[in-house]
Amino acid sequence: MAMTVHVDVVSAEKSIFSGLAEFVALPGESGELGILPGHMPLITRIKPGTVRIKLPYDKEELIFVAGGLLEVQPGLVTVLADTAIRGADLDQAKALEAKQRAEEALANRTGEMEYARAQAELSEAIAQLSAIERLRKIKH
Repeated sequence: MAMTVHVDVVSAEKSIFSGLAEFVALPGESGELGILPGHMPLITRIKPGTVRIKLPYDKEELIFVAGGLLEVQPGLVTVLADTAIRGADLDQAKALEAKQRAEEALANRTGEMEYARAQAELSEAIAQLSAIERLRKIKH
């Protein structure tokens, strides 16, 4: 069996995932991060996107996060997400609707949402859609 590290993914509402993993990949502030067992300690911000957790026995867990913090300690990887949704629970129609609303607000700039908020919501919707697409590829 390959080496593993304990991974916890939590949001403000609840724990989303807790278990052993062989590898964790996620969108860091400066680009994609890959964490293997034995990784040096690290704390960094994460961007909206997919946390990919490679479980033992060739299984994989996908979790959408809307940003947050990553902490890597010896034997423990913790993702403190602003929002976290299991890949299987993502709703494509809802994400497309949120993307459309944000794009309209950006185009009009007269909507109720301010520009920065609209950009953040657009980024989150696009990241959710990307997570849904990645999940579909894995299933097929």
